[in-house]
Amino acid sequence: MAASAGPEIERLIGLLSKLPGLGPRSARRAALALLKRRDQLLLPLSDALAEAAARVKTCQTCGSLDTQDPCAICADRTRDGALICVVEEVGALWAMERAGAFRGRYHVLGGLLSALDGVGPEALRVGSLVGRAADEGVREVILALPATVDGQTTAHYLADRLAGAGVSVTMLARGVPVGGELDWLDDGTIAQAMRARRPA
Repeated sequence: MAASAGPEIERLIGLLSKLPGLGPRSARRAALALLKRRDQLLLPLSDALAEAAARVKTCQTCGSLDTQDPCAICADRTRDGALICVVEEVGALWAMERAGAFRGRYHVLGGLLSALDGVGPEALRVGSLVGRAADEGVREVILALPATVDGQTTAHYLADRLAGAGVSVTMLARGVPVGGELDWLDDGTIAQAMRARRPA
């Protein structure tokens, strides 16, 4: 912390440094920018944070964040309720929505299984997923989890848990990204792309 800053500024820096991607130096720069532009940044940000804290809630159906429960996606009757896309966190749901390639419903797990971090199935929203998948109208559950060890472990666990639900369980394809060049890709991505090849 800056030695010459008062306790209020140090508290602001300390809180900002807890945000993802912001260390102590970045937090100091952000705090200084906010304080320099108090009317344009600091006060509107303070109002937005207070409003979000008061109004945003977790959707009891899918686990997303919204000002209503059920959330706007779960309440949207034009979406295909027979498809459930499982994601790790709300940020992944937002990324899927930005892509505009999925018009079904979501299920936010709230994390991934991790033996090292002590995260077991009881810490995730697995039971509610199995319950939703057993609904007569659901025909496919898409596992859109990261291509990491924890992501793959979670995907295999979920596939086992969903085996008796009578639904198709699929995973996102992995491989060469759009615009990707082979000599810039890692060995695992190339191997996965070969395994997931399709007719031209």
